[in-house]
Amino acid sequence: MAKIFRSGYREYARQLKAKTPTHMTTLDMVTRSMRVALSREEEKLESSNTFLATVGSTAPYIGLFGTVWGIMNSFMALSDSTANTLSAVAPGIAEALIATAIGLFAAIPAVIAYNRYSDDVERLVTRYDNFVDEFTTLLQRHAAERH
Repeated sequence: MAKIFRSGYREYARQLKAKTPTHMTTLDMVTRSMRVALSREEEKLESSNTFLATVGSTAPYIGLFGTVWGIMNSFMALSDSTANTLSAVAPGIAEALIATAIGLFAAIPAVIAYNRYSDDVERLVTRYDNFVDEFTTLLQRHAAERH
């Protein structure tokens, strides 16, 4: 929030030094400056979400690939075996289940973290947005009192 404030305050000081003709022009410039700073902050906050979304969406497929691989190995072991016993297919099935579990083990926490972090970012951006509105309202009041 400090960067957003600093951006707005600096623009306000610049406009006062430049003796901008109307206070509405000053307010517009301050608001734009703060909105740009807000966008930059939002972009920084959301940059981590890409990794979490990628892990959350691809890990189940990696687990599924391992499952298919393990089942395939089981069928190959079954076809190579002269005796159709559980010991012929058990290693491949175990491999398949381990791959599935690892995929889920990676995906579930990533999706939970993504949802939690996205919610936190959304709340924070709303607070920033409200701050921009409050700050420009204070400047507008201040300008009205001066004129």
